Amino acid sequence: MFAPGSARPARNHAVIVEFLVEDVDTLYEKLKSVVEDFVNEPTTMPWGNRALLFRDPDGNMVNFFTPVTPEAIERFSR
Repeated sequence: MFAPGSARPARNHAVIVEFLVEDVDTLYEKLKSVVEDFVNEPTTMPWGNRALLFRDPDGNMVNFFTPVTPEAIERFSR
């Protein structure tokens, strides 16, 4: 599907893949047994999202987030 050498594991240090999820805290409890490299545990960010950030086995950053403040919930309800 990709040209040989176009995708190189553990080379990305600038991109974060983000997923909107229903409940970050519940997901964190499920992931604790399989994820080795959490960057942060669930944390409420100043902009109103509760976020969980970790590195996948290739070193890519993955962020799961849930809007928790009224403003953030409204922003993502569209």
